[in-house]
Order: sequence, then structure tokens, then C-alpha cells
Amino acid sequence: MKNQKTAYAAAICTLAFSALLLLSAVSTPASAHTTAAEVKLIHCGTLLWKPDQAPRTRVTLVVRDGKVAGVLAGFVEGVEGPEDETVTLIDLSRHFVLPGLIDCHTHLTGQSVPLAERIRRTLTETEAHAAIDGVVYAERTLMAGFTTVRNVGSHGSTGIALRDRIDSGMIPGPRMLVSGPAVSVTGGHGDWTNSISPILRPEQGPETAPADGPAEVRKAVRARIREGVDLIKITATGGVLSMTAAGVGQQFFEDELEAIVEAATRMGRKVAAHAHGADGIKAALRAGVSSIEHGTYLDDEAIDLFIETGAYLVPTIHAGKYVEEKAKIQNYYPPEIRAKAAAVGPLIQGAFERAHARGVKIAFGTDVGVGKHGTNALEFVYMVEAGMSPSDCIVSATIDAAELCGISDEVGTLEAGKAADILAVRSNPLKDVEALLEPAFVMKAGVVYLQASI
Repeated sequence: MKNQKTAYAAAICTLAFSALLLLSAVSTPASAHTTAAEVKLIHCGTLLWKPDQAPRTRVTLVVRDGKVAGVLAGFVEGVEGPEDETVTLIDLSRHFVLPGLIDCHTHLTGQSVPLAERIRRTLTETEAHAAIDGVVYAERTLMAGFTTVRNVGSHGSTGIALRDRIDSGMIPGPRMLVSGPAVSVTGGHGDWTNSISPILRPEQGPETAPADGPAEVRKAVRARIREGVDLIKITATGGVLSMTAAGVGQQFFEDELEAIVEAATRMGRKVAAHAHGADGIKAALRAGVSSIEHGTYLDDEAIDLFIETGAYLVPTIHAGKYVEEKAKIQNYYPPEIRAKAAAVGPLIQGAFERAHARGVKIAFGTDVGVGKHGTNALEFVYMVEAGMSPSDCIVSATIDAAELCGISDEVGTLEAGKAADILAVRSNPLKDVEALLEPAFVMKAGVVYLQASI
């Protein structure tokens, strides 16, 4: 029987490969599909083309082939180009224009629900439901002005599939960097089979299953990379929304953390570490992770390690506020989650405040999927409350987020050659960051997705 299965699989692979060769032979190259050349001239009342510099006023942003082609003084109505090039004028002369925003911590294929609904979904739904949910949440995120996200945790291949369909142009959504399922310890935060009867617990391969010991975690990292992930997400400590009363302290051993980072680094991937407890934060930083997500119980030693290693803190105050609120509602969470939500939620904003005051590098991240999709910009309000200037908030969601994601050559500023990812709002967010809560215009890679009446 085993030989028959192997032969069958080999035959399928051979047929698939033959089909790919046939398609490549008969399909028309993309360059053969001629379309009329177009340039978009965006008249910007105020343009923050480099968020770490002063904005410019009364300028024209030139967009060609989905990329920024330049910034011109004044409101220009024509530029040199091919004879058949069409010119589209976009009037944002009464708006504040800035690069599309980047959220470094999202979960686009799900959203927090009350306990009863969570149980129903676990027992009756499949990954297909999550994939369809992701289509809705991805568009909602884009319309909120977030043109790039790091999606750090999703069931199976749903995040990868969503990323690929967005990239193909089939569905609207932000540019996605995807981790796939987090690497976690058996029974720890990220093991979604916690509290499920062994009778119902599914078989899992190394690309989705928890892992224990250096050898297993290396295999887990490599298996996820084989599936096509852009980065590795790990749960270095316990977490709030896992169905276990195991706390929020360190869960991986040091040798496991080191093996994860080494395996990921050898294959060109960064590691993002979910971490609440100070012990797990420090262990993950010593192992060489690129970012700590949440950082709730960080202490002075942890802050020193952030500065020493150059790792980023991704604060997720948004999620802290959300779980704090929901913990007050009877039966919204089961008891083991409710206790953690009530304890952890109120502390995240204070941890961010201490880290920022000491000079820790901050990359914007919300953990939406815990909170509601499309409300990402609330994080800016919470960051300002904790002492960060609106200007630095925007830098954290553009330049710094792009650096953490490893895509500074593509996004983060509106310099020539970068993607035309553009957000416009009706008032100056450098004076009142709440302006970012209501986008008036959103463009991603030169395509307009939102143009509210002005």
C-alpha cells in the first residue's frame, strides 16, 4: 500500500510539472500585453514624503507603473513621457499626504469572539472559513490606510494563500509578510489544540505542529520555510488567549531558542518572538530574535538587551486595551483566559512607555485579530498617550517598520523608485494623530482603493 501511495504521488508530481512546462511554453509573456501608458499626478497640499523629515507643501507626487517617479514643486498638470501616455490628476490639495502605513503584528485570518462562539467554531469550522474571513479583514485593513502588514500567526496555509492572492491582484488587501503558524512548545501558547480531547485532536505535520527540543524546533522552522513563509514567529512565553493556565513566563528553553534563530537565519528569515514575561523576553533577545512582540513585563535588564542587540519592540497596546475591556464581561473569556487578560492587558501601555523613554527601537504593531480589524490606527492614540510624539509614531509605522520587515528599499518613504503606497487624511496628524483614524485616500502600488468625497 505504501509503495502504491508513493507511486501515485510521483505520478501526480510528474503531471503537475508537465502542465507547468506546457503553460510556460504557450502562455503569452507579460511584456506582450500592451496597455496604454499612464502617469498619475497627485497634487498634495502637504506631503510627508520622508516621515523623519519636515513635510513639504504644495507639491506634485508623480506615480508611474505603480512606483513613485518623483516629487515636483507646485501643482503640475503635465510631465514629459511617451506620446500615448495618459495623465490622471488626483486632487489632494487640501489634504495631508504620507506613505502607506505598516502594521508589524496582525492576524488577518481571524478575530476574537466570545467563548461560546469560539467553541462552536473550533468544533464546526475548517481552515476554509478562516481563509474567507481573511479576504474581508484584508480589505478592511487596506481601507484603514495600512498598505503593508506582517501577519504573525494564522492557521495552516491560510495566511500564505491570502498573501499570494493579494499579490496576484485577485483580491484587495495590504502587502503581506507571513509567518504561518507560530512555532510553540507542546501545550504552550500557540498550541491551538490545548484543552481539546485527544479523540478530536488532529494529526499535524512539522509545518504546523508544536516542537520540543533543538532538533524538533529546527525542523519546525525549516518546514515552515518550505511552505513559503517570509519570517518565523515563535511564542517564547505563555500568552493571554491560549486555553491554558500556564501563565505568561518563559516556555522555550535557551537551547531551543538559539536553535530556532540559527535555523531561521541560515535560511534568510528573521524571528519575531511573542513574549510577555521578563525571563522569556531576555532569553529571546539573547538568542538573537529581531523583535519582541508585546514585551509586557520587560525590566531594566531587558531594556538594556534591546539596546545592545538592536532588536525592535512591537508594542501591541491595542490588544492590551481590548483584552482588558473584554475581561470585564462575564463569560466572554473562559476563566483561565479571563485571569490573564485582566492581569496583562493594563500593563502593555506602561511597558511601551518605559521602553520608549529609554530609547528602545519601536516598530508599530497592533495585534489586530485580537482587537477589531480596521481599527489599527487606534494604536497611534495609545502611543501618544504614553509619551511618543505623533511624528515618532508615524516613523514607527513607516521607516522603522519597513526596516524591521526588511523592505526599506520598497516602502516606508515616498522616494523615487519605491512603491506608490499612499495615504491621505483631512488634517495634520503631526498636530493631532487622531487624523489617521479617518483616511480620505488610499493607494497601494499605484492603484487607488479609497477616494472619499473631498
